[in-house]
Amino acid sequence: MPIKHEVRDMRSAFEALTFYEKFEQLCIIVLTALIAITAIFALWHLALNVTRAVLHNSFDPTNYEVFQTVFGAVFTVIIALEFKASLTVLGERQIGVVHVRAVILIALLAVVRKLIILDIEHTEAMHLFGLAAAILALGGVYWLVRDQETRMHGRDKAHE
Repeated sequence: MPIKHEVRDMRSAFEALTFYEKFEQLCIIVLTALIAITAIFALWHLALNVTRAVLHNSFDPTNYEVFQTVFGAVFTVIIALEFKASLTVLGERQIGVVHVRAVILIALLAVVRKLIILDIEHTEAMHLFGLAAAILALGGVYWLVRDQETRMHGRDKAHE
């Protein structure tokens, strides 16, 4: 479909929305743009740092500090992409509810990123227990939400 038709279809769909739905769509567009810019700069920064380290022969992936830095930056890009994907889905479906499963997944990614960049030698045990509890709680909620969605979809198919 030519881009002219897509823009025309988007414009007519936008005009059919209520004032608040238009506000939500504009917020989603702005947030998507900002997150995309953040992901691009995070990826650019990561690529520059890795390239610079390789060219200066200071890139040693077996060094734990290098590992923490590189994979912390990789997870930053992944988290930004997951945010953008969640917003894109939200915008396409034109619904006012953020998918809980996507939010939980983003939170899990953030906690995993925190664990990767954490300096274990200088971290208190209670901090580690707190992160472990957060992972278990988020994993449990993710499982419950997924299980509930599975049951709901099964019920929807039975009614068809």
